[in-house]
Amino acid sequence: MLIALVVAQAAPVAAGRKPPLAAPTPASCRYDKAAMLALDERAFDQTMSGGWRALAAAGCDLAAADAIQAWRAAHGGEPRTAGLLNWHEGQLRANAGQTAPAIALFETARKASAEDAAFGWNLYVDGSIAFLRRDLAGLDAARARLAALPRPPGYAPVGVDGKPRAFAWPMNLNILDGLVACWNRGYKQAYACAKPAVRTLPTTG
Repeated sequence: MLIALVVAQAAPVAAGRKPPLAAPTPASCRYDKAAMLALDERAFDQTMSGGWRALAAAGCDLAAADAIQAWRAAHGGEPRTAGLLNWHEGQLRANAGQTAPAIALFETARKASAEDAAFGWNLYVDGSIAFLRRDLAGLDAARARLAALPRPPGYAPVGVDGKPRAFAWPMNLNILDGLVACWNRGYKQAYACAKPAVRTLPTTG
């Protein structure tokens, strides 16, 4: 009798007559959408305490991803930085377990071969996608190719504050190392396994 009752209760959903409602956004992840969309690209994408990053810092990965998607739809973004926004949205969707959309967004974040030849961004993309696809051999291959990339002559990066930065080379190798080391964890946890890759150089004089 109990089995029959359970089946009867489940039948309307199985028949597709009433699809389940989407989970509501938690109160802590709600935000002023109009104000968010009014931000310029720098304020929206590069301010640690504002834009989508404020949502992500509060643990609202999916809300942050949706905010980026809405902002891109409203603004389009500069061609030079559009791929970076796609990348950030992809990371947030990977954090939230939306693997297929994350992979699709990562694919759109690749740089032109000529632009990327000396820096290995696309190898970082390859390794990240391999992690999401559960392709350890592909991740290892991308990591090895990135590790073999020589540092470009005269490469002297500076931070947003204008101070010289001592980036570990190759860039993003530490992240792929973290994905390898924490292979059996989800993307968000494995990404956090990366060791720090940058420090501010001491001033002289």
